[in-house]
Amino acid sequence: MREPLAVWIGKDEHLGLPSLEIPDRNPPPHWRLADVAATQRPRHLDVAQDGRILFIWDTDTSDIYSTSPDGGMPYRHTVDRELVAYWEDDQPRWSPDGSSIAYTDEGVIRVVAASGGPPRTIAAGHSPVWYDEGRLLAGVEEARRTRLVMIDLEDPFARPLTSGEADFGQLANSDAHLCYVVYPVEDRYGSEVVLFDPSNGKEVRLSEQPGFQNHSPTFHPSGRMLAFCSERTGRHEIYLVDTDGSSERRLTNAIADFGELSFSADGRRLAATRTNQGRTDLVLVDVESGKVDAVAVGGSWAFPRWLPSGDLAAVYEDYRTPPRIETVSASGRRTVIFEPAPATVRNAPYVQGEHVWFPSFDGTSIPGWLHRPANGTDRVPAVVYLHGGPTDHYGDHWDGYAQYFLDKGYGWFGINVRGSTSYGLEFERSNHARWGVDDTADCLAAYDYLASLDWIDPNRVAVFGPSYGAYVTLCAVTDDARHRFVCGAMKYGDCDLLTSWAQTYRAGRDAMERTMPRPNLIPEAYRASSPIHRVSQITAPLLICHGELDDNVVPEQSEELVAELRRLGKTFEYLTYPTEGHGLLRRGPQLHFYQRLERFLDWYLLTGRI
Repeated sequence: MREPLAVWIGKDEHLGLPSLEIPDRNPPPHWRLADVAATQRPRHLDVAQDGRILFIWDTDTSDIYSTSPDGGMPYRHTVDRELVAYWEDDQPRWSPDGSSIAYTDEGVIRVVAASGGPPRTIAAGHSPVWYDEGRLLAGVEEARRTRLVMIDLEDPFARPLTSGEADFGQLANSDAHLCYVVYPVEDRYGSEVVLFDPSNGKEVRLSEQPGFQNHSPTFHPSGRMLAFCSERTGRHEIYLVDTDGSSERRLTNAIADFGELSFSADGRRLAATRTNQGRTDLVLVDVESGKVDAVAVGGSWAFPRWLPSGDLAAVYEDYRTPPRIETVSASGRRTVIFEPAPATVRNAPYVQGEHVWFPSFDGTSIPGWLHRPANGTDRVPAVVYLHGGPTDHYGDHWDGYAQYFLDKGYGWFGINVRGSTSYGLEFERSNHARWGVDDTADCLAAYDYLASLDWIDPNRVAVFGPSYGAYVTLCAVTDDARHRFVCGAMKYGDCDLLTSWAQTYRAGRDAMERTMPRPNLIPEAYRASSPIHRVSQITAPLLICHGELDDNVVPEQSEELVAELRRLGKTFEYLTYPTEGHGLLRRGPQLHFYQRLERFLDWYLLTGRI
């Protein structure tokens, strides 16, 4: 018997007339929401010396599996691991001899034998990396900072290696040195690559560039050199540096954003991802010349790892391909080895988005991905979609929910307001200290662009987004004297930046301060950026949802908004999900929300009720 979706719901409240099912509305011809919600994601690859590919597979858990480079049935290593959003999870790691796997689960580090058996709980911490067969390097939270520690599996009392005066992340190691990224407390915009000798505690800072991000360090097989990425030129290019700090060389000049670096076994090439304007290629970079060869173009490639054969394993997706694991040869030959998407989703018709640019209020060109429904006749309703982040982007990746609404006959416009990544550092930083102002104007300009198209009905356009996208959605229906959007839908968004800054967990607050400095430094900007103070200006109905376990954008943000909407007599629908954090990850809550979103959009965009 199917589990009723109602078991996933906490609050289900409304004020004003709620949206209703349209009785004569037929389902779309090819897509079903249940199929989209059942589409699962493989991610976070690691490769053992014998070629076994370790990965996380998101179902209603985020359990760890492995498979061979030839594919076949995956081998499951964990059960009931906590479901974690892919953007917040740690990488599981093979031990050097491939006999064990280190991973995190619910704030502790565990080790499980690759051949099976119950996992051992080692210590509280995160981001484990093997130092040798018997020791792990990891991060622990202490005094509101992250410290690097060494953990002996037989005596798991963590031995601190760093002082804790700055946060660290992105750890790599060679036989003689460690390397990690440090996030200085005094420099929210910057990060530094640090070389560390565990035998004497000596640190060498290899990339002291205040105000710029340096990341993705990886050691050359010789241990005498490492590669990393830096944004100091305006894009995330690759640099090489000797481990004694004596020389540094810029390797690439591609005017693109590189990441996820890994040396080949002979040290002659670097595998990397290369992102530009919403697409991510899988590339090989010659270590001597810096020549970049795209072995597989995006779509979107992620988690590239070298195989013993010299091929690469990586995760691929594009607008018509749900995430799957492929192997790719240096000549570009691609083989799919794990593809968990349902057959209905693999074989459904897809609509390809067109990468377009439109002018904003100040003449800045704003990019977006415009999708026109294949079965649309005359002028169609449309949704302007805002991604989360803000340091993220909407690009050529799989979006099954967009395809569902396109199959219904909606237009879909995934836009990249200023602050988005993959378009250069100047564009990415152009919303700093100005959340909810120019980015909101970009969103309103997206409506104006749609209204100029002869296939869009300008009287039937909605705005929708998650997290930061939900926040800009609220700003767009609040700070718009023309009231362009008929309705708005918000998944786990902020309404008051001051209270959100105070309520979020430490990592969320640190991330926020990289784009919005502390409120005592810019108090007027925080007020201008907080639509809660102007809710009286809203005329559009709102659909609001939140996970009750969200510690990033806490559910009190939606509670604060709903209380003010209720006080002012505004029309809204409000849903909470007791099992969910930041993301609505489980199939049941996810399916319930999108069913309600469909009802909400149909009611206001198809019936014209306002």
